[in-house]
Amino acid sequence: MRIEISEKFNGKTILFFLKNELCLSSKMITSLKGLEKGIMVNGCRVTVRHVLENGEVLELLTDDTKENENIVPTEMPLDIIYEDDDILVVSKPPMMPTHPSHGHFYDTLANAVCFHMQKTRSEPFVFRSVNRLDRNTSGLVLIAKNRISASRLYSAMQKGEIKKRYIALLDGVIEPSSGVIDTYIRRQKESIIFREVCEALPDASRAVTYYKTIGCNDKISVVCAEPVTGRTHQLRVHFAHMGASIIGDELYGKPSKDIGRHALHAYSLSFSHPKTKEQIELKAPLPEDIKKVLSANELEIEV
Repeated sequence: MRIEISEKFNGKTILFFLKNELCLSSKMITSLKGLEKGIMVNGCRVTVRHVLENGEVLELLTDDTKENENIVPTEMPLDIIYEDDDILVVSKPPMMPTHPSHGHFYDTLANAVCFHMQKTRSEPFVFRSVNRLDRNTSGLVLIAKNRISASRLYSAMQKGEIKKRYIALLDGVIEPSSGVIDTYIRRQKESIIFREVCEALPDASRAVTYYKTIGCNDKISVVCAEPVTGRTHQLRVHFAHMGASIIGDELYGKPSKDIGRHALHAYSLSFSHPKTKEQIELKAPLPEDIKKVLSANELEIEV
């Protein structure tokens, strides 16, 4: 990234410019400081304490220099909802992991995205998903295409500026039909996976979810849920705590004959574009397995 300094920033330090003008995270700034040519002014390496002058040229080594070494580009269908030079938003199908792990080296969203990027550009690409979905959860995943976008979007996520909304099908009728679930969640000591609602203990984190019922009968409820915080399994734990676990959730509820996974879909994302600051709102259609459950229960919803 090459920037000519204007009069506006004459007398300001590079650190001030990076934080206040470029909105880079502390992690990103630390990374730049550690690179031999990470921060340059008029061709010379400088520190973030350097005081800028009008007309100076600031260069930042923000491009990736190598690919993800542990992600093999794999050709798979990729449902692209939005794409430009800085971000990519895809709708992840159910039963696809987001990242490679034991037993899933070639069939993840990361593999598919890396293959897509390999076809569309010559520069190295590092897979950086801003939000993460469980393997069973379908829906929108926001991916940063470069280090600057990643830094800004991660910061926005931490500040709660990226709004995520989910459609969840619940086993039973939730009461009240809308409201806020505000609890603490921790990992159950006997398990490395299972989370539980608890009191405000030192090993627990506050978890807040807004929800609204948008369809129901005497057997199931369909809710629109917006997690304010991003705790592991938050929606699954919260709705089970309310007495209406997500349909098909074998960990916090019970298996379902109608769907082979928990019926949770990340259908909406709202965020400010990391470069243009334009407000972007995107939606992903409901997957077929969730549509089948709705049809079997004679329910229709609008999302």
